Amino acid sequence: MRQAIELAKTGMLAGNGGPFGCVIVKDGKVVGQGSNLVLKTKDPTAHAEVVAIRDACKTLDHFQLEGCEVYTSCEPCPMCLGAIFWARPAKVFFACTKEDAAEAGFDDEFIYQEIEVKPENRRIPMVSLMREESLKAFELWKEKGDKDLY
Repeated sequence: MRQAIELAKTGMLAGNGGPFGCVIVKDGKVVGQGSNLVLKTKDPTAHAEVVAIRDACKTLDHFQLEGCEVYTSCEPCPMCLGAIFWARPAKVFFACTKEDAAEAGFDDEFIYQEIEVKPENRRIPMVSLMREESLKAFELWKEKGDKDLY
């Protein structure tokens, strides 16, 4: 956790993004790490957890983090929480809470609230188009014999 906290501070002081850091460990060894790189990369998805997940998956040569532990300097935001669940680590440890993040100006509560709103009524309206045509891709997936489930 100390390494994640240090990454949060050094990345932020370097101007890379907000004060967030993350380290991923497997069998007692660091396999991935990252700090928030949103400003440096001009990528709104470059949160510390996402950066660390990408790093760890590359190191492990796998798309999931089975048997890994995630150490993050702050409770994950909704996007990072989703990425963590998709990556399937064994456990997540966090230092600061989402309330601490909100107090520092990183308030994600509106996103949690938006998840419960019908897509067409969200702050950013979401409109379904060409569903029938797109369902064909799912049908192909269902029929695909050599697929890797994830």
